[in-house]
Amino acid sequence: MTFDASGRLPEAFLTPGGSSFMDFLAGHAPDLLPGRRDLGAGDFGKDVPHGTTIVAAIFPGGVVMAGDRRATMGNVIAQRDIEKVFPADEYSCVAFAGTAGLGIEMVRLFQVELEHYEKLEGTTLSLDGKANRLTALIRGNLAMAMQGLAVVPLFAGYDHDRKAGRIYSYDPTGGRYEELGGYHSVGSGSLFARGALKKLYRPDLNESEVATVLVQSLVDAADDDSATGGPDMLRRIFPVVGVVTADGYRRLPEDEVGTIVDTVMAARHERPDGPSAPLT
Repeated sequence: MTFDASGRLPEAFLTPGGSSFMDFLAGHAPDLLPGRRDLGAGDFGKDVPHGTTIVAAIFPGGVVMAGDRRATMGNVIAQRDIEKVFPADEYSCVAFAGTAGLGIEMVRLFQVELEHYEKLEGTTLSLDGKANRLTALIRGNLAMAMQGLAVVPLFAGYDHDRKAGRIYSYDPTGGRYEELGGYHSVGSGSLFARGALKKLYRPDLNESEVATVLVQSLVDAADDDSATGGPDMLRRIFPVVGVVTADGYRRLPEDEVGTIVDTVMAARHERPDGPSAPLT
């Protein structure tokens, strides 16, 4: 940090020109942005921990997002209790799959970006505006994604104008897509999780039922994808589950998630493949 002769911050630091923290950072300390770092040539993807499966689904009062706790490094489990689901601001949440270190850093920058805008403008961004800001962050990481260090977020929140939850998915180039089917998943186990969601999800489910369906989908993903970690019953490490409603974001308490997991796993002793969906 550079100070002037009086020991104060320069005027430019106190009166940033614009409401984007990322633009301000790019103008004064671009080397702090993840996408501005030069790694040289090579593919680094297999040498760093990667987060895996994230799922989200809408219910009449908002949206629920959940993530498994495993990070892998090649065929090795790098961490058993990593957290991939975070509040973005009071009325939205964000999670990531892909390079763990960059994913966590991107989430923190996104949180600061939204808070910076709110402090300067005196109001919060619309949900679409928040989703667009995340697009810019992902696009700034494109050079690293081309070297195997991709981060693929999942963003969701409560839209006060529509009075409903909404889900946005992204690709590594920054493409943004609103998921209108009511649910979505990203990560290495997303194919299996989405299959479970397709059969079990209904738009009329309540918050608790949606949380249960998401846990079921993560268990199914872990059953077929070695990079996805299922509930660790020995260590009592369970998925992180976040809920966003008109009252704001809250993380489900560990004991509440544990009760859901215990119910799901007890039923799987009788039916290992999970519950069946009705035919009609």
